[in-house]
Amino acid sequence: MHPDIAMALERQDYQTASQLIQAIPANDPWGKLYEGQLQAAQSNYEQAESVFRSLLQQDYGPKIAQAARQGLKQIQDHAKAVRQQKLSEATASPEQTQTGALILEALPPNAKHDAALKFSKIMQVDPYTARLLIPSRGWRLYRIGPIGELAMYGQELEAAGIPNFSITLAQVQKLKVHQVCYFQTLQPSPEVVVSDHHSQKNSSFQFKWSDVVQRVEGLVPIFEEVVDRDPRGKLQRKEKMQDHAQFCDLHFPNKGCILRFYDAAYQFNQGIPLTEVDRETSWANWRGLTTLLTQNLPHATTWADFTSFAETAVEQLELLGAFESYINLLRREDSKWDQAFHLYSSLAMLKSQA
Repeated sequence: MHPDIAMALERQDYQTASQLIQAIPANDPWGKLYEGQLQAAQSNYEQAESVFRSLLQQDYGPKIAQAARQGLKQIQDHAKAVRQQKLSEATASPEQTQTGALILEALPPNAKHDAALKFSKIMQVDPYTARLLIPSRGWRLYRIGPIGELAMYGQELEAAGIPNFSITLAQVQKLKVHQVCYFQTLQPSPEVVVSDHHSQKNSSFQFKWSDVVQRVEGLVPIFEEVVDRDPRGKLQRKEKMQDHAQFCDLHFPNKGCILRFYDAAYQFNQGIPLTEVDRETSWANWRGLTTLLTQNLPHATTWADFTSFAETAVEQLELLGAFESYINLLRREDSKWDQAFHLYSSLAMLKSQA
């Protein structure tokens, strides 16, 4: 009977093969093997894989084990070929080869187990790693690469219930950013003096509070090289966080621009007073500014998970390529944390426009 099943499978007579398989006793491992081969021949790859793996979990002898492994390899080879074809199609045009970033959004902890199993299969990582990669809060910069490829993965992840989105570097670079120097007036409409990032020339920017759709807050650490002693008491140089800069971006999706406030650039001694006492501490000045913004923007969505995002992003930003951060902090060299904040704010902006 077994040769008859093999011959039926070879000539693609699946109905005959199925009938012959059903006649084999249920406890016969050869019947299970042929059932797996039948499922694979009919492109039911998940069922076939399950059968082959169950056979390998039992000791049915070397012939059954070898045939089951061969069946699994054929399924894996087919999956690789299909995936490669999809990737080729996804990056066929120049627009699809633009550099982009794939962002994973948060899932509640009770949903992460099932999501991790699906994620591991789509992205070809083990389930434990997949569970660590899916964020429980905020966003994670997961992968940088051709936008067509990222969009393909994103669609598969979305279909599996794993929220995500992707953007191109070109989209980030198109956004306009105005660095706020100070509030000039509040009535009848707020007006700020802004500085051009490159020319350092000032101009005015007038808006309505209702134009602001969302705000983004974050602390950017300031690292400096310091001399410290190692556990043996030997002097060594190392980079250490000495302070942080406070940021708040206001988004105007309809204008395609961002107003950027940060404590190191805002001229608290200019424009309308933000505190009752002159020459307050920088912390009190910043609190006065954020209080003003909060009072006038109760309708705006606030994004404040920058730090958790940056921790997943700073090591990958070299792969994304060069882009302007629109941040000028006094220090010896630029920090990837500057770019991370600008990217985080840009993602929030672009997501609101989608």
